[in-house]
Amino acid sequence: MKTENKKGISRREFLSYSALGLAGLTILPSWAMNGVRVAPSDRVVLGFIGLGQQGLSDFAGFAGCPGVQVAACSDVDSIKMERFRRRIASWQEAKGMTARCDKYEFYEQMLERKDIDAIEVATPDHWHALNTIHACQAGKDVYCQKPLAFTIAEGLAMVKAVRQNKRVLQVGSQQRSSKEFQKAIELVRSGAIGHIEKIHARVGAPPKPLDLPEMAVPANLNFNQWMGPLNDPKVHYHADLCPPISLDPDQNEQLWGAWRWYQETGNGYTADWGAHMFDIAQAAIGMDGSGPVEFIPQGHNGAQYAAMKYANGIVMTEQPFLDDNDGAQGIKFIGTNGWIEVARGYLACSDPSKVPADLAGKRPLSKEEQTRMWEEYKKKQEEESKKKKKKGEPAKGGMAGSYETSSPHMQNFIDCVRSRENPIAPVEVGCSTNTLCCLANIARELNRPVKWDPATLTFVNDKEAAAHRLYAYEYRNPYQLPYFCK
Repeated sequence: MKTENKKGISRREFLSYSALGLAGLTILPSWAMNGVRVAPSDRVVLGFIGLGQQGLSDFAGFAGCPGVQVAACSDVDSIKMERFRRRIASWQEAKGMTARCDKYEFYEQMLERKDIDAIEVATPDHWHALNTIHACQAGKDVYCQKPLAFTIAEGLAMVKAVRQNKRVLQVGSQQRSSKEFQKAIELVRSGAIGHIEKIHARVGAPPKPLDLPEMAVPANLNFNQWMGPLNDPKVHYHADLCPPISLDPDQNEQLWGAWRWYQETGNGYTADWGAHMFDIAQAAIGMDGSGPVEFIPQGHNGAQYAAMKYANGIVMTEQPFLDDNDGAQGIKFIGTNGWIEVARGYLACSDPSKVPADLAGKRPLSKEEQTRMWEEYKKKQEEESKKKKKKGEPAKGGMAGSYETSSPHMQNFIDCVRSRENPIAPVEVGCSTNTLCCLANIARELNRPVKWDPATLTFVNDKEAAAHRLYAYEYRNPYQLPYFCK
């Protein structure tokens, strides 16, 4: 796979790419209803990299898009590859298509295929950059799960790869395609609550040091390939990092991949949900492609919450957005003339007349209610799985809910693959949100404020922060990050 271009991305280049990616960016994506007849020339053939429960739920979203076909898949876990192949075969047969989905342990071989138009990336975050860059170099468009990358440098390199290779990239921040969030953005942008002064965004806990005991690597998993560019010797195999499944008996993952909760392999809820909630906040206040200028960690000088300060005076804090439910994930915009609260399936305003009745929804559940409902859901899934097993049918799903299967967001990507326009969440959007999340974690680990200049994409007189691994780290041999040099 080509890696010859190592030139770093300059601020001027980033701004020129951002102008391409953010110009004309709209709130509402295009949407074609399922069932529309699609001409053969409009067919879009996909390949999937990363076949865990996120990859499966993304497929469920793409399956509802007219004209989409799946030709190949790749994963470091041979059992998950076979599960995915079977799901695709069942779908193809139901659609009257020839049942075929080729499997590749090494995704680079899949990228060599000329019949694949676009790649879906649902690997752990530390693989997003290389998966995406190599796909762009191979002439493929990319739907990349959020957060865009593991480090700031990776995100910047991905912007350059997408724009230099004239590719379409959609970030899987699917809330941008959800009506309640679109309405919240519209209200804030239109000045419905006056000038925004504060934003309360609840995303969840930051990552913690890896504390899982080492386990023997199962024969079906290529853990060396799973590690990829990671060079931290403290990282070793544990089943929670790569949740196991089985085909006989049919058993899906029992948890989300825990790599996201540990600082050696992920950025915690800070990025996992920050790529949703911080992302919407950025969009609403017109900061796509930019971001805060100072990051203050929780506990510094007695600060109760982590804070991010923008040059225009807006302060965003990671704190509860509801007074009576501190664990619910969502956003509260506080302006000079009122407030707006928004979460998945919920939108409220200090002036109720500004919220359409069909978008008001229900207030988010408490942690206790979520736990109870989750236990009930698991019990129901287990009962259904037993029934299907008796009938010889495959188990469905995993833990991903319907919100993770956003057909409008996938359809917007497919539409843009055809039109060559920018999707609703282009690479520049993902990059600026990813940078924000990484900077928040850098300030937390350094246990002091960090100043960032979004105009130059540099730290302000801070060599220690610039040397942090979440800005850039040395890849394990033989991996290299194209389009970037320190």
